[in-house]
Amino acid sequence: MSNEDAVERTEDGRYLVISGRKWRASDPGIPPKLRQELVDELMNARREIGRGDEEARARVHEAKLALGERGQPWWEEAREDKLDERIRAAIFTLLRKRQGSSICPSDVARIVGGGGERWRSRMERVRQVAASLAADGAIRVTQKGHDVDAHNVCGPVRLQLARMDPREQD
Repeated sequence: MSNEDAVERTEDGRYLVISGRKWRASDPGIPPKLRQELVDELMNARREIGRGDEEARARVHEAKLALGERGQPWWEEAREDKLDERIRAAIFTLLRKRQGSSICPSDVARIVGGGGERWRSRMERVRQVAASLAADGAIRVTQKGHDVDAHNVCGPVRLQLARMDPREQD
């Protein structure tokens, strides 16, 4: 049982009640394994704040966006700009959690998809956001280990953080 399961919730399940104060609950549609990765990164960032790393506050914010605890409420139909914000947050949170590994865009779609098979309807939007991030140089989109133009590729791709320092190249 997670800590979130042990606290009181509002009748609609949208908020946790802790010491009489309401806090937005995480999106219950996020698959447990992916949710745990987001929570792990959230806690890592919080520990870094405790060690004096003020830049980690942005990581906390992104993890909370990815979890649906900030930004547009997960129970509302997402506006495109707000959905894009959550997709970006999920991409970066997963990439940081997996430390140098790539991620599948379908993991991001499952996070923002609202549960069940609805994630499939989010895949095209996730790929568009990934293409935009790749064009900005923030991430790389690869297929079979090679960089690809995310706007014009068919088939499965992987996402990974862009390496800014040429000395980090393999």
